[in-house]
Amino acid sequence: MNREASLSKRVLTSKGLRYCPVVTSKNGRIKPDTVIVDGQEEQHPEGAYYISWYVGRKLMRLSVGKDAADASARRLSKEADLRGSCDSNDDSNDARPTLNKIRIVDAIDEYLSETKMTRTSATHSAYELALRNFTDSCSKTLLHEITRADLLGYIKHLRDQKLSDRTCHNRFEHLMTFLKANGIEKLAKKRDWPKFVQQEPESYENDDLEKFFAACDEEEKVFFEFYLMTGFRKKEVTYCCWNDINLKQNVVRVTAKPEHGFRPKDWEEREVPIPDRLVNSLKQWAKSRDGSPFVFPTRNGTPRKHRTQLLELCKGIAERAGLDPNDFWLHKFRATFATKHLQAGVDLRTVQLWLGHKDLESTMRYLKPARGKDVLTKVNATFA
Repeated sequence: MNREASLSKRVLTSKGLRYCPVVTSKNGRIKPDTVIVDGQEEQHPEGAYYISWYVGRKLMRLSVGKDAADASARRLSKEADLRGSCDSNDDSNDARPTLNKIRIVDAIDEYLSETKMTRTSATHSAYELALRNFTDSCSKTLLHEITRADLLGYIKHLRDQKLSDRTCHNRFEHLMTFLKANGIEKLAKKRDWPKFVQQEPESYENDDLEKFFAACDEEEKVFFEFYLMTGFRKKEVTYCCWNDINLKQNVVRVTAKPEHGFRPKDWEEREVPIPDRLVNSLKQWAKSRDGSPFVFPTRNGTPRKHRTQLLELCKGIAERAGLDPNDFWLHKFRATFATKHLQAGVDLRTVQLWLGHKDLESTMRYLKPARGKDVLTKVNATFA
């Protein structure tokens, strides 16, 4: 077993979140908030310090707070633990000696503080709710006292609130992510995780789309065509600027807008090809530009941030078209984008790239509905 522990700080760089080595002075003390980024010293007051070590070939990391002196002391303490474990040939409690003084509420506050700084407000709120639920259900004080029984009690606590199976699963997942960040793993068994039924994504039928767009005015038409033909998420549409669009090459990009507090999901920018139909609509829409950099701004030239208003607009158009408003919502346009491209024969990995999915499994959810009507036609033809 490796006897050394290193110290880094998780900070926000131009390339996203990174674990960066700390800088020490000539006397060996850590320079507070100073790290090495791409070979250069930088000041980063944000973020927390982490100690890291190896158990066999597995890298372990543990958050040790925001105080440089305390973090340095924790690193030395961890190295002493590692040397003791090596001498006794016992690796079973590699993380526990460092955890035995950390209070659960302190670890949660620190984790939420970092999450607020590095994630979206919605993600931060989701973690906050999940972790506060855990403190309501768990009577333990220290991190190292948490057991599998506490996790099972947490699941029961969630179900007693009459939450859906999917919500129980999501909150449990948030808790497990928090525990892993603090060096606690493998407390829950696979069968312990809350189960839920994975619903197939719904997509719009062509007839309904024709009626929907026929009921739109000019602005509504180009707005929802953009949703449908780019597959963008709501915030990606909201913060799309004219300089993200190349009408000559039929492409639109998702790019970070740090000055407006927007970053792409998973920190990945991407480029999506768009059809001539949308290009022509955007060319006409561009003629009415009022100087705002955003493609679909409010009257004041600012981004349309209110999801509820956009959802009400979508449902209002559906009602004008004689369609059921309950069958219309914003994310369904994104699902339709994926389904239609798969029906047209675009390969799965390309659709994954266009959607900005982190893993292929998320994109594969659209395969089954994409095959529905086409498969039925072929089956009928086979046995005609």
